[in-house]
Amino acid sequence: MLEDNKPGHIDQIKKINAGVVYRLIDQYGPISRIELSKKAQLAPASITKIVRELVDAELVKETEFQEISSRGRPATGLVLDTGNWHYLALRIGNGEIILALRDLSSRCIIEEIQPLVLDDVRPLQFLIAEQIDAFFFRNQDKLERLMAIAITAPGMVNGRLGVIHRMPFYKVKDLALGPFLTARMGLPVYLAHEIYGWTLAEALFGAARGARDVIHLVIDDNVGVGIITDGRILHRGTSSLAEIGHTQIMPQGHQCYCGNRGCLETLVSIPNLLERAAEGMARDPSSSLHLQPLNLDALCHAAKNNDLLTQALILDAGESVGRLLAIMVNIFHPQKILIGSPLNQVSSLLYPVISDAIMQQSLPAYSAKLILEASQITGRGTLPGAALIKDALFEGSLLIQLLQG
Repeated sequence: MLEDNKPGHIDQIKKINAGVVYRLIDQYGPISRIELSKKAQLAPASITKIVRELVDAELVKETEFQEISSRGRPATGLVLDTGNWHYLALRIGNGEIILALRDLSSRCIIEEIQPLVLDDVRPLQFLIAEQIDAFFFRNQDKLERLMAIAITAPGMVNGRLGVIHRMPFYKVKDLALGPFLTARMGLPVYLAHEIYGWTLAEALFGAARGARDVIHLVIDDNVGVGIITDGRILHRGTSSLAEIGHTQIMPQGHQCYCGNRGCLETLVSIPNLLERAAEGMARDPSSSLHLQPLNLDALCHAAKNNDLLTQALILDAGESVGRLLAIMVNIFHPQKILIGSPLNQVSSLLYPVISDAIMQQSLPAYSAKLILEASQITGRGTLPGAALIKDALFEGSLLIQLLQG
């Protein structure tokens, strides 16, 4: 990797090299120092220094392993030491917050779902901080050394600054949540839009692992896409996010929290689908939705049982997102489209109409071999937050903070 002693570059080089070494140990461990030097393209002396620092920080440890090509004594290799450091992963949802304590293997040690009151008069950052304090107090017997906090949230999020500009469900404007929690907790805070975190989790742990070009469509409480192009997430390390949820579909439609009207999100997000179903029930007394409380499971169950109202809603949603995806297919030429949504339980209805819209409105050469499949990870949990931490370790910024104490 990088070995350059020019003034002003040393810290950056150290960060990059440490991240590369850590990632290779995670990917190939147990791995010998010699093999690590070859894969990292670093001099043995540099490997020795970096490994020693990682071992001293209890981030890496030595273990014996039998090399495939050898019948002699076991070799000494390096693996991650995952149990000595913990981090907190959070997801801010609609009226709730999910908190999970995880170790460096991404294993969940304890997870809780707590209410986050929508109309509380206190500022949201204080409500979140109170939930974190209470979580740590309840689970103090499980805590090891805390390294960071990772947060995923819906809305308009600037991860670089740690700021949530606007959110659905909560009255928020330019909330500097990351800096607030860092000052209060004394820990680095990684904040990202929940779709970015979810796409990153799919790339690290899920259905996008090893794929070079992927579009990750999310239809949930909000609607959006994450894009992996040439093996990297688009806009990685910037405040930008690929956006389709706030593309105007119906100029005279409902008001969106972004300030526009008739956004895709106001038509096909789960809360808005349920609202449209309720409106449809008033016009369709024959719908089977009248026989049970209206929720997403009821809507999907009715659709699978040939309820015309719910089928029409789902087909309309699929056609709307399919039209926008067709444009993105022409631009990014993905290998696959992953769909992350509670609507996956009616994939037999949803996927064909999305696929048809893409096939009809994109280049045949780009859509002929395109694969549509369900995400492997749920965006409603804290694994997207875990992906933010792993990415920060691989990138080196979090590693350097831990090595410097």
